[in-house]
Amino acid sequence: MLAAVKFSIAGAWTTLAVGIVLGLSLGVGAAVWAGKAPLNPLDGDLPLADARLLAEVLERVKQDYVDPLNDHQLLSAAVHGMVSSLDPHSEFLEGEDYEDLKISSSGEYSGVGLEVSLQDGAVIVISPIDGGSAAAAGIRAGDAIISIDGVPVDSTSLDAVIRRMRGPDGSEVRVGIERENVAEPLEFKLKRARIELRSVKWQMAEPGVGYARISQFSDNTADDLKKDVAALMAKNGGKPLQGLVLDLRNNPGGVLEAAVAVADEFLDKGIIVTADGRTAESKFEMDATPGDDLNGAPMVVLVNAGSASASEIVAGALKDNHRAVLMGRRTFGKGSVQTVIPLSNNRALKLTTSKYFTPSGASINHKGIEPDVLIERDPKSAIEGEDFDSVAIERDAEVQRALRELHEQMAHRARDKNTV
Repeated sequence: MLAAVKFSIAGAWTTLAVGIVLGLSLGVGAAVWAGKAPLNPLDGDLPLADARLLAEVLERVKQDYVDPLNDHQLLSAAVHGMVSSLDPHSEFLEGEDYEDLKISSSGEYSGVGLEVSLQDGAVIVISPIDGGSAAAAGIRAGDAIISIDGVPVDSTSLDAVIRRMRGPDGSEVRVGIERENVAEPLEFKLKRARIELRSVKWQMAEPGVGYARISQFSDNTADDLKKDVAALMAKNGGKPLQGLVLDLRNNPGGVLEAAVAVADEFLDKGIIVTADGRTAESKFEMDATPGDDLNGAPMVVLVNAGSASASEIVAGALKDNHRAVLMGRRTFGKGSVQTVIPLSNNRALKLTTSKYFTPSGASINHKGIEPDVLIERDPKSAIEGEDFDSVAIERDAEVQRALRELHEQMAHRARDKNTV
C-alpha cells in the first residue's frame, strides 16, 4: 500500500490511498508495445494536490450521487474521461468497442456473412457474403431482417443488430426475414463461422475501364485490391485497363499501412506520407516502390466530406504525385494517426501519436483536401439517402461524371502517343 493522504471532507476525516490513483496505470506497465520496455507508472511525479483532488471527487461522487456507484465504475469513468478529453479520436477501449476495432482492422469476424444497412427505418440486406451461411441458406439482397433468435430487431441501432448476429464459431442463430412478394415472414437457422470482410468491390464500368470502391481500410484491403485489379484485366480480355475510377467516398479510413499499400499499387516512385510526433516510432516517411499495377493508365479518385484519415492519405498521395485526378468535394480533414496500444485484461488505448503530411508537406488536419474537379452535392441524386454500395454505378451521377473525365484523359493520352 502506498502512502495515504489524509484530508477533511465536510468536516469528516477520510483516509484515501494515493495508490488508488496511481494504480490506474499499473496494468499499463505490464503491457509491451512495439518492443518498448514496460512503463513504470511511479517514474513520474504525480502532484499531491492533483491526487488529493481526484480522491476527493471520487469520494464525493460515491457518497452523494443519486445512484449507487462502486470504485470500479468511477475509476473506469475517470480513465475514459481522461483519454477522450485529449482529442476527438483518442479512446480507452474495452469490451465490445475493442472487439469492434479488432474486426474492422483485421477484416475478419465470426458471423453469418451479411452486409446490411438501414433504409427507410428497416435493416436491409445489401448482399450476402460468398462462403457465409446466410448465402448458402438463400438469404437475398433486399430482404429485411425483422428478428434475431425470435426477438425483434432495433432498427434504430444497426450496430446492435450486427452484434446480435455475430458470435462464437459454430454457434447457431435464427434470423427472421421479410421478403418482397412473400406473404409470411421467413426464418433461417444459420451457423456462425469465420467471415472475411470485403472492403473492396469492383466491376467493369465499360469496355476497358474499371471501377473499384474501397469502403474502409483493413489489413486485407491492399491484397484484395491487387486481386481485383487483376480480375478487371482478366475481364478485359487479359489486356491492360485503359482507366480506373477509384471510389473513396464515405470511406472513414482504417489501417495506415493498408492505405500506404493501396497508394503504392498505383505509384512507381515518390513520397506517400510523412508523419511527425514526440516518439521515435511516431516520426516516419513512407515511399512508393517501383511498379504501377495500371502501367500509368489514367485514374480518377472520387472523394467527399466522408472521406477521412486513411482515405485522405491515398487521395493526397495520388494527387500530389500527379497520378490521379481528384474529383468530388473537399475531404473530411483528419490529419492524425492513432496507435492502438494493448493494455491488460483485453483493453487498449487508441491514442493519437502522430500528425501526418501529404507528399507536398501539407497538413490536412481540420482542412481536408480540395479536389481538382469540384462536383457540387446534388440532394436529388440517387446516392443521397442511400448506402453507396446499394446504388448501381449507372444511376450514380458522380461516377458517370468521373467516367467522362477518364475519357478526356484517355483521349489526351492517345493524342500524346500519336504526336511525333
